[in-house]
Amino acid sequence: MSARFVWRLMLGFYIALFFAFLFGPLIVMGVTAFNTPDYPQVWPFEGFTLDWFAKLTADRNLMEGLVNSFIIGAFVVALSVPLGLAGAILMTQIYRPARSLYYLIVVSPVLTPGVIIGISTVIFWKDVTELTGMQSLFNGIFLATLGQAAFISAYCMLIFLSRLQRYDRVQEEAALDLGASQTQVFFDILLPFLRPAIFSAAVIAFLSSFENYNTTTFAILADKTLTTVLAGRVRAGTTPAISAMAVVIIGVTVIGAIVYEIVKRAELRREAARANALAAA
Repeated sequence: MSARFVWRLMLGFYIALFFAFLFGPLIVMGVTAFNTPDYPQVWPFEGFTLDWFAKLTADRNLMEGLVNSFIIGAFVVALSVPLGLAGAILMTQIYRPARSLYYLIVVSPVLTPGVIIGISTVIFWKDVTELTGMQSLFNGIFLATLGQAAFISAYCMLIFLSRLQRYDRVQEEAALDLGASQTQVFFDILLPFLRPAIFSAAVIAFLSSFENYNTTTFAILADKTLTTVLAGRVRAGTTPAISAMAVVIIGVTVIGAIVYEIVKRAELRREAARANALAAA
């Protein structure tokens, strides 16, 4: 037995172990979602059923938490992406000696435990509502949105910074020399260049909000999200309806990834066709 054969055998074993660790829980949940017993089990497979998906849709708490998670995720995207973009642009504009301090300040929420962010958000806005009398601000969805956006906007800023490192400012200078205003430069040159980063930041912001638990569980008050409902269910004892929820989320994620890849490849083909047309001209 040669050393090369042993190396390939060990590498194949490692790859198989890695994918089993990665996809094993997903496969287990997928099987339990279609198995008839009341408790999630893979074996023995007693019978195929879709009843757990029907029970999932009939579960008011889960559906309410799911709707709230989508609402909060949409608000977090609408708040975090502009904040992250503004922070990244400001990072490139300030004096170089001050950039380290500025970077430390804007990234610090990422290093802060989510529990602290959630509690501090509730305490701060409770005092604000008592001083202003605007009790409508002391709302679970509103507080959860602000608490999550406090650190998710920093993620978005890092994505924009990585994109801006490849940005050629000569384009801005040429546009300004030709009479364009700063607003035109921003919307016609900078934003089109940042379009992939904007999409990536929006996806990361939504997913980070959707799965967040530590900050949300303290800031959500009497309301609920999908993660808080699931945490309570798991402590009380899970059912295959939770597995059905996981199958739905995985399916939506896979379909979204496939659609994105199709759109991306179509765009690359169009860009290649335009480049070939320009080269032929």
